[in-house]
Amino acid sequence: MKHLSILATKVSSSLLHLIGHGGSMPGEIGLKFDQNILSKLKINGPVLLVTGTNGKTSTANMITDLLVDAGYDVISNRKGDNLKAGITTTLLTHSSLSGNVKANAIVLEVDELNIRHILPYLPVTGLVVTNFFRDQLDRAKEMEQLILSIEKVLPNYTGELILNGNDPNVVRLSYKASKAHATYFGMDKNIYSVDHTNEASEGKFCPLCGQKLDYEYYQYSHIGKFHCSSCDFQTPPLDIKLQDIDLEKETFTCDGTAFHSPYEGMYSMYNCAAILAVAKVCGISVDVAKRVFAHAPQPKGRNEKFEKNGHLCILNLVKNPTGANEVMKVIERDTKPKKVCIVLNDREQDGTDVSWIYDTFFEKIITDETKEIVCTGLRANDMALRIYYGGYQGSIRVITQLQDAIHQAFIDIDRTYVVATYTALLPARGAIVKEME
Repeated sequence: MKHLSILATKVSSSLLHLIGHGGSMPGEIGLKFDQNILSKLKINGPVLLVTGTNGKTSTANMITDLLVDAGYDVISNRKGDNLKAGITTTLLTHSSLSGNVKANAIVLEVDELNIRHILPYLPVTGLVVTNFFRDQLDRAKEMEQLILSIEKVLPNYTGELILNGNDPNVVRLSYKASKAHATYFGMDKNIYSVDHTNEASEGKFCPLCGQKLDYEYYQYSHIGKFHCSSCDFQTPPLDIKLQDIDLEKETFTCDGTAFHSPYEGMYSMYNCAAILAVAKVCGISVDVAKRVFAHAPQPKGRNEKFEKNGHLCILNLVKNPTGANEVMKVIERDTKPKKVCIVLNDREQDGTDVSWIYDTFFEKIITDETKEIVCTGLRANDMALRIYYGGYQGSIRVITQLQDAIHQAFIDIDRTYVVATYTALLPARGAIVKEME
């Protein structure tokens, strides 16, 4: 059945490419022939999995670039097909019919809920975890359930754990993986750190004894330096520690070396810390990491900028409170007059429960500099109500048609911010491009 599984995946993938399609369907077909096909592949070289709530796509892609620059022949699911079927498509389409994977390194972005379907069946050498936040409750359930699903497959894991040492929900994984070695990355206290936070936080209690966690400082949400008030659970010594953080210049240092982050925001610097941790584990020079940061592509919809005739439009994806809060901070730092267009959908990929908008500090953009807020998307009225309850005194418009909403956000202003949920992102991008024509 192994040969049939690989052949069916390859043939279906080729046929789909002929008509300009890709995706996970070939992997679904292959898995119907052999549910255990992943465990039957022959892989020579490191296998790195990247998971977490926020940042896994950018982090996985930069790790891929890191290994490519270091001379590896890498297979990666760059387009983000991160469920079991999509990962099966990626691996089987790059395998011989006998199951030999045609590469000497593999980097896979993996959805958090799918770690349990992937890690036990591949010879994983490194598991990179960026962070855990509450996200899409209708699909991922409560975060505790998600983390437990990962912890259940860790007792026999013997590879490297590359963990965000400032996230107690990530650090706890090392306690379930007694056969693994952990490398921790994080960030030192800096001018942006705060002693207290009102942001949505899932790191209030010790995962070992259940007592309250005390924080020396927070970077954002529950990310920071913590220790248990009752037991010895605490922020571990960081193997990679970012210092001298400058969010205006987007620079930091690590072990005395200066770096420039390819993306805006503190959360993006944590992605860079993960890359430096992988480089350390794999014995790759920091000069390679510098080149990766310098040439990292701008993902569509991740602080993507559009400019024409003096008008600047910036597009960002939002999908959960923590990620949205970081986007709000970026907009807040821009003190120039602007309009904001928010596109809120509630399709399955977005998360059908939109209550997260009440855990997001949209108040950060409710300033005198924000001249108008335009709400559109399937749940435009819900978004407008949230902005109204937030105390915004300016113009709140609800516009059904996306193109009309984008057009309104461009009128009589030189700067526009568009924030969109997952299924709204590419349509919003297309509307921006059309508006810029």
